[in-house]
Amino acid sequence: QVRLVESGGGLVQAGRSLRLSCYSSGSIFSINDMDWYRQTPGKQRELVASIDKHGFTNYEDSVKGRFTISRYMANNTLYLQMNNLKPEDTAVYYCMAHTTTGASWGQGTQVTVSS
Repeated sequence: QVRLVESGGGLVQAGRSLRLSCYSSGSIFSINDMDWYRQTPGKQRELVASIDKHGFTNYEDSVKGRFTISRYMANNTLYLQMNNLKPEDTAVYYCMAHTTTGASWGQGTQVTVSS
């Protein structure tokens, strides 16, 4: 079983940056791809960025050029660097690990961007 813990959220002004972290523990050898999702009240959870075991990345169109996903096996941590934040980026951000036994989710971290 994989446990994921996100951190790094907060309140920032538009145009500023935040870096989210997602620490993995447990059966980390079972993790393949990892994703960052976000969700706002009343809406479905949205895939923001993904990275596979080889480091290949994909991004949702609205964050391309502003967000960067990365993962460091040495410290079992997934990151999401978010630059030039916009009010529409306000959401709870979740990391998700694709494991050999299914998906594991973190508890989420709130990001609020003020205009």
